[in-house]
Amino acid sequence: MEFNSHNDGVVRVAVGLVNCLTGGERRGRPYELPSELAPAATEGLRAGYPRHREASETEASELAAVAERLRGVFASVAADDIDSAAQQINRLLDETNARPHLNRHDGEPWHLHFHGPGGTMAGDWAASCATSLAIVLGSEFHDRLGVCTAPHCDRVYVDVSRNGTRRFCSTACQNRVKTAAFRARAKT
Repeated sequence: MEFNSHNDGVVRVAVGLVNCLTGGERRGRPYELPSELAPAATEGLRAGYPRHREASETEASELAAVAERLRGVFASVAADDIDSAAQQINRLLDETNARPHLNRHDGEPWHLHFHGPGGTMAGDWAASCATSLAIVLGSEFHDRLGVCTAPHCDRVYVDVSRNGTRRFCSTACQNRVKTAAFRARAKT
């Protein structure tokens, strides 16, 4: 799956925010949000942009609300309900007034942004993530968004592999499933 590097980074941020800022299960254990969200939000942002500045606690709280909405998109795709995923993305695009424009900053070349100047961090990322996920959903790669299929894990992923067969959020979950299957076969 080929994206431009900016879109790929934003999709990775969407995955990072969902995985760091929504509760559920992670790698076989319950995953609860930490009492201080800023480090988790920063980790999510840095999933796509390793040098992203640290999020404040207020920004992190707003990003957590965005992450909950983005999780719904991944869940709909995993349930093979692309119509619902598209409707959720369209609502986010409308609410954030996402619109493309070229921007250049921090020594980077010109690239697309999907938010206006002066917005909040959460609003800007909501617009960018919604637009990037819309690009994925509107392409032949719409099925590359997913929720981990390992037992007791609901973390999300984007499959950028050549063959598009990824089913797990991480190598750790894949190994957990393979080990369990091996042990089950050994007992018989």
